[in-house]
Amino acid sequence: MNVLVAGATGAIGRPLISALVSARHNVFGMTSSKLGLQTLKEDGAEGLLASALDAQAVDAAIKRARPEVVIDELTSLPKHYIPDEMRAAAERDHKLRLEGGQIVLNAARAAGARRYIIQSTGFYYAPGPGLAHETDPLALNASPAISANVRTYTQLENRTLGAEGLEGVALRYGFFYGPGTWFRPDGDAAHQVLEQRYPIAGSGSGVWSWVHVEDAAAATVAALECPAGVYNVVDDDPSVMSVWLPAFAASVGAPEPQHISEREALEQAGPDAVYYATQLRGASNAKARRDLAFAPRRLEWLARTKTASRA
Repeated sequence: MNVLVAGATGAIGRPLISALVSARHNVFGMTSSKLGLQTLKEDGAEGLLASALDAQAVDAAIKRARPEVVIDELTSLPKHYIPDEMRAAAERDHKLRLEGGQIVLNAARAAGARRYIIQSTGFYYAPGPGLAHETDPLALNASPAISANVRTYTQLENRTLGAEGLEGVALRYGFFYGPGTWFRPDGDAAHQVLEQRYPIAGSGSGVWSWVHVEDAAAATVAALECPAGVYNVVDDDPSVMSVWLPAFAASVGAPEPQHISEREALEQAGPDAVYYATQLRGASNAKARRDLAFAPRRLEWLARTKTASRA
């Protein structure tokens, strides 16, 4: 089938393009740069040059592709995983997702697409017992930036699932790790732990749900044909920060992360850092396993730590 990916050269976009090509779909990737066009050609897809914020260009690109399914992976995240850059990028990222995503959605409907798939969040669930399911509420009353992100994701999901004439699918991905992400051996997070700039705040009891970008891509390909709705695309074993961060540090040859109090974290990095460290809730992937045949790998650095402990 004809499939178009908006945000086709990002961390999830590139492995998704490769997975779609491998599944023998006719794949189109929308990019805003000539370098992106070359990358898409090398990956086996047809590149379409259009800024997501240029309605005329997007409309022309999607009409040319005539996609049956449009996948919206639009993001504008910073190069470095640090609070200052995250805050600086937030407005740009929200604008691209909300305004650019609306333009892409409108063009998809006008071109006769039957299905629209969006990137959403699998790690911003409101506090509660156990792992969260898709019917559980998101954390609208979290720290400031997280609450703003949740409002953005909620708006994206509502307009996608309620779009007349389209089958809407929202994939709530976990934290990405693997090639092209912050969390890889030569990535930004690795540099931070090597330089002792990524401490564990307070109890470190925040539960993080992860997903390898290639596993996320495989689930997204499966979502071309699944029942419409919301899916948590996360790993099998969400882990608390006090467990995963030391294991990640060990996997890249870094010393044990420092421990700081919640008050110190609040002063140094702000309330969002404290929320990530102490209040995140993990998510269940049971629905994705059932409907998407999702089979994620174990978080790589935890798997390596477990193997080493048995040696």
